[in-house]
Amino acid sequence: MDQITTRQKFLNPLSGFIFWSRWLQMPLYIGLILAQGVYVFHFWVELVHLIEAALGNKDALASLVASVGYKGEPKFNETVIMLVVLALIDVVMISNLLIMVIVGGYETFVSRLGLQDHPDQPEWLSHVNASVLKVKLATAIIGISSIHLLKTFINAENYSEKVLLWQTLIHMAFLFSAMAIAACDRILPQPSKHSTPH
Repeated sequence: MDQITTRQKFLNPLSGFIFWSRWLQMPLYIGLILAQGVYVFHFWVELVHLIEAALGNKDALASLVASVGYKGEPKFNETVIMLVVLALIDVVMISNLLIMVIVGGYETFVSRLGLQDHPDQPEWLSHVNASVLKVKLATAIIGISSIHLLKTFINAENYSEKVLLWQTLIHMAFLFSAMAIAACDRILPQPSKHSTPH
């Protein structure tokens, strides 16, 4: 009995220290928030260039054409507009992915956010866990990959067949990976939400 008590006295501070170490992730989430700020800045820079190009600014148009990888004559046509808009959507989707990682990861691995009564609490956050987070992240990555693939197909004449083929194969790999993660999530036993105490 004395040995068990001594062992518990030793393990309790160690267990507490190990559990406290989860707070070491805090700088990582702060870093992701700063990265989110960079994406917001980039979005507005591209949006301002798009509006300026629509108003006839040649420098803004040249900047847009260079940023989307359009190799044709630098003119404000439907293809350039579509590529820029898809690039903006891409930024928004990556930003959504960042929010899922920051909010969901913090809630799952660091500490509860206490948003149960908050009117703006995301619907998915109420039942988030590591498994749900993996499926949502995989789905978000597929969406981002789809936007990249669509941008490539719209601007296909500026890419080689090898690039088009590899981008398609990589997108398919993302798709099958997400399906595998979702299938594993369904197969594995889920913890009961209303477990009765013994």
